[in-house]
Amino acid sequence: MKIALLGYGKMGQIIERFALERGHEVVLKISIDNLEDFTVDNLAKADIAIDFSAPDAAVDNIYKCFDAGVPVVVGTTGWYGKLQEIKNDCLSSNNTLLYGSNFSVGVNLFFHLNKVLAKLMNNYPAYEVQVEEIHHTHKLDAPSGTAMTIAEGIIEEIDRKSEWLNEVVGTQIPDVIKNEQLLIESHRIENVPGTHTVVYSSEVDEIEIKHTAHSRAGFALGAVIAAEWLQNKQGFYNIADVFNFNS
Repeated sequence: MKIALLGYGKMGQIIERFALERGHEVVLKISIDNLEDFTVDNLAKADIAIDFSAPDAAVDNIYKCFDAGVPVVVGTTGWYGKLQEIKNDCLSSNNTLLYGSNFSVGVNLFFHLNKVLAKLMNNYPAYEVQVEEIHHTHKLDAPSGTAMTIAEGIIEEIDRKSEWLNEVVGTQIPDVIKNEQLLIESHRIENVPGTHTVVYSSEVDEIEIKHTAHSRAGFALGAVIAAEWLQNKQGFYNIADVFNFNS
């Protein structure tokens, strides 16, 4: 499989390592230093593109992949406000896209576990629930896409929660949390790949589930696995379709 890497920072370089180890070829590597090489003609040399760029670049990158007719795996977050629009354009133009807030196998197991626990906790209103996420200081978006996915999984299963609210610790004044709101507390600390915790608290006890990433390697390997899965498919997919823990 010939791969185009859109975003060749730390993540892109780790993705390249896993891709080569699994027998693939990287035919295009785009960073801020060689944007002139990011053309439809160059993209068309690839069988698939993997985007780990930046929130403000992701949408343009996606549409350039559509123009080239190249399937794209999007690991960048922070663009989901245009998700429905891009889905419609992808399907109407017969293109292919797979996106996810986190490609780690462990995190996707955590997403599933989170929803199972939330479904159980729906029957126990004495427990208040909160999400906490910790990332490195270079993370551009808050809350993380992973934290949003966790929060949306809880809201989907717990009737007493209807929306999430984010607080970036140390940078903004906390809002008053309404009963129907789910708090996502974001921390930015040096050299933390990513930690996500869900806490259910009552007057008598506390239940906690937690995922801690030791490095970016899990995200990178998952992105390559997702690209392999997407081969010979057409349409609009989420990373959950790759793992499909419910089947």
